[in-house]
Amino acid sequence: MLGDDAVADAAEAALKHSANRIIDTSSGRTDGLDKCPRCGSTDIHYSLTVKALTCSYCRNTWNEANAEQAFGLDSSIAELRGHTLASGTADVREDLTTVTLKCQGCGAEVVINVEQQLQARCHWCRQTLSINTQIPNGAVPDAVLPFQLTREEAVERIAAFVGQRKAFAHPRFKAEFVPDNVMGVYIPYMVVDGNLHASLQGTGEVTTRQYTVRRKVGNDQYVTETYYDADVYNVQRAFDLLVDDLTVESAQRFDARDNQQATNNILNAVQPYDTENAVTYNSNYLKNFTSERRDLNVRDVDDLVEEKFLAIARAKALPTIDRYDRGVRWEQEGVAVHGTRWVAVYVPVWLYSYADSAKGEGSLVHYIAVNARTGTTMGSVPVSHPKIFALACAAGSIAAVLAAVVGFGWFLAG
Repeated sequence: MLGDDAVADAAEAALKHSANRIIDTSSGRTDGLDKCPRCGSTDIHYSLTVKALTCSYCRNTWNEANAEQAFGLDSSIAELRGHTLASGTADVREDLTTVTLKCQGCGAEVVINVEQQLQARCHWCRQTLSINTQIPNGAVPDAVLPFQLTREEAVERIAAFVGQRKAFAHPRFKAEFVPDNVMGVYIPYMVVDGNLHASLQGTGEVTTRQYTVRRKVGNDQYVTETYYDADVYNVQRAFDLLVDDLTVESAQRFDARDNQQATNNILNAVQPYDTENAVTYNSNYLKNFTSERRDLNVRDVDDLVEEKFLAIARAKALPTIDRYDRGVRWEQEGVAVHGTRWVAVYVPVWLYSYADSAKGEGSLVHYIAVNARTGTTMGSVPVSHPKIFALACAAGSIAAVLAAVVGFGWFLAG
């Protein structure tokens, strides 16, 4: 794929001087206690009203530190060499399903099934114990981007989105649509920074002449064809490129490329997220919400990330090729990655899902998603094909009638 020797040389040089660097993003606490900084209580939840963690005892409110600043993830992308991995991106261990925490309040041992939950209450002293260190099971990210929109605001947006599309919606969907069934979900993403060198080679064309030719194709029929003369040029572009906060799904269930069973591409349509505002992980942000566990490793999404890097490079080259009015066809293209930085982040989504009850287990699941930071809403609504067919027939009939009227007018005028 790398047609430019310069790119290949740059990639080899980057590999020669690269080394994986791990950034420890764990809290450093191993006792399982996330305590209120004022009173020491572990009864903590995230309040959408005040947009902060709230202690249920003393009503103290606070947020964790900004993750980029706390872990040095805001350092210059241009200085990246090799792969820098935050500890939350470690390869998932499928066999790691339970963790035993020793309660520091009474000494009891509490077992947490980390595939289903990240918190549990001690059955003796009732303290809340949390998984507050990065464990390699995919359920604990490096950072969390907290919810901003309330559930009521999400329901309002979803109802408005469906309302604009009800005319052609399937009757069963309209009968079964209950916007109150929206759920707050944390979706796992990898956030990637990249220091790249891009190279694009191809041919571009500039129009020198445009003319038409009329030729006979039958006894009394003629067609007019347009032809172009163009100068053809070799086009090359090579440049360094810094990519900041590229996001890619890290849960196979929501892979946007797999839409056979569900409209997963909807989740990408509500981006972007302000991941630069993500805070250091605290399991209390997840309380009262559901969360998907990451099950894709860095190497599983590495090719997709490189494809996105290349797409960004093509877009950055566009302003430099506008003189080629007939376009440019890139024939050899590639990126050499000098350095990357990977961080596992949970992003918030209000999600409504609908599966046609009449079709049973094999039905396509339609999602309507609301970005819980910006309110951007996108979704898929099952349509009624007879209604669309009827509309197409009506439109065709109207067009035929108009054509007949115009033709009759010409006949009278002639």
